[in-house]
Amino acid sequence: MRIYGPNGTSLASPAATARRSGSTGFTLGDVSTPVETRAATAPRAAGGIDALLAMQGIEDAVERRRRSVARGRTALDVLDALKIGLLAGSLDSATVGRLRTAAADLKTTSGDPGLDRVLSEIELRVEVELAKAGQ
Repeated sequence: MRIYGPNGTSLASPAATARRSGSTGFTLGDVSTPVETRAATAPRAAGGIDALLAMQGIEDAVERRRRSVARGRTALDVLDALKIGLLAGSLDSATVGRLRTAAADLKTTSGDPGLDRVLSEIELRVEVELAKAGQ
């Protein structure tokens, strides 16, 4: 049963008439016109490997600030872990080691004077806790 209408098959000609009759094959265009050829050349390098490595080493101010904030947060997290350990009555040597690493990481500057001031205060607190843990 066929349904004719907006949702059924169309009343247009069947698909069989869409086929082309005859034997048309692949044909080339005008082959008598010569095609311009160019000599193959090696691709030019965008720059030496030294230039690419130098570009990777450049760090913008936003990236430097983001890394400095991450180092500050890490130092604060280690200070919190040390505080929790002291309140629990156990001083873990691994926490002291992480504190030393955090103190060494805080030595680099971010380029932002306000952030550098906060990081120096965190560094001072870390150094005080390291001095206490050394006794």
